[in-house]
Amino acid sequence: MRRVTRALERLGFSLAVLALVSPAVLVFLWMLSLSLKNELDNTAWPPVFIPDPPTLDNYRDVFARNDFLLYAWNSVVVSFSATGFALLVGVPAGYGIARMRAMRAAALILIARITPGLSYLIPLFLLFQWLELTGSLLPIVVAHLVITVPIVVWVMISFFEGLPGELEEAALVDGATLWQAFRHVALPLARPGITVATILAFIFSWNNFVFAMVLAGRETRTLPVAVNNMLTFEQIAWGPLSAAALLVTLPVLLLTLVAQKQIVTGLTAGGVKGG
Repeated sequence: MRRVTRALERLGFSLAVLALVSPAVLVFLWMLSLSLKNELDNTAWPPVFIPDPPTLDNYRDVFARNDFLLYAWNSVVVSFSATGFALLVGVPAGYGIARMRAMRAAALILIARITPGLSYLIPLFLLFQWLELTGSLLPIVVAHLVITVPIVVWVMISFFEGLPGELEEAALVDGATLWQAFRHVALPLARPGITVATILAFIFSWNNFVFAMVLAGRETRTLPVAVNNMLTFEQIAWGPLSAAALLVTLPVLLLTLVAQKQIVTGLTAGGVKGG
């Protein structure tokens, strides 16, 4: 009887996971299909799902109509810079908030995270325009800190709250300063949290479209803007649009697949310790 119950539970869990995952998988496969077909097949009815034969013309069109490698380099510079600065600021900030139990500060950071990016866009644009920095990568990096810093701080708060305070107290008793206790005791124990925060901050920074669209110049646009460049006033070219979207999504998808164990382990560790 127990075996039957367990089998039914596993079957129900598998069906639930399939129901949750299948829409995203189907959308991804449909985008892949659109990117490998010509426009005649993409607009055909009934829809043609399997390209016959598949073509790479849409991917060639993406590179022909965009300075794609330049946009990719801009995305790498912006995402790595925004993530690095966020870790530099957010990890100590999360530690301080967790140890001081400053819940009001944590709430403010959460509000900053859930506030739409458009709320920051106009003030930032006016500021950088006054500083004559619009069109460079610096405004985009600074704007992305609005996204990455709250993510890092919020993730690290939960991890540092879950760490046993006795270890740091022992280090302080032995003569270590608060900074030394943070650096040599708390920081190594929080590596899973730092890994999770790094990956999440990088993904959100890489995928951001609004800030680069408004603050970037002709030579400083990021990859998500390349997708927008596939849109024309005459018609929507579904093949090049899907090809550009897949090229932009591919690095994040590969990063998520490679680091999925670290993400799950880090989030689980923080949840268990925090409880």
